[in-house]
Amino acid sequence: MGKAGVQLVSTAKEPEKVSEVLGNKSFVISGVFERYERDDLQELILKNGGRVLSSVSGKLDYLLAGDNMGPSKREKAEKLGVTIISEKDFEKLLNGESL
Repeated sequence: MGKAGVQLVSTAKEPEKVSEVLGNKSFVISGVFERYERDDLQELILKNGGRVLSSVSGKLDYLLAGDNMGPSKREKAEKLGVTIISEKDFEKLLNGESL
């Protein structure tokens, strides 16, 4: 507790991990998906040991690309050599399969 007797508690709750199948790989989610809402994808990534980033950079492992994805993210990912995956590819990763 602080001097004033105030204890700060984080209200941001990270989902409980269920596996490490994504092995601390990083993802950026972009576009619209057929089977998932973006929040659901983010939660799945975190629950399975991955990380979600907000922008494409050289440190990114995967750009999870849905329909109507902004062309600038795709171009940047291609330029940096980031692997661009589909919703089906993501499901393969969740199942422990390699791409």
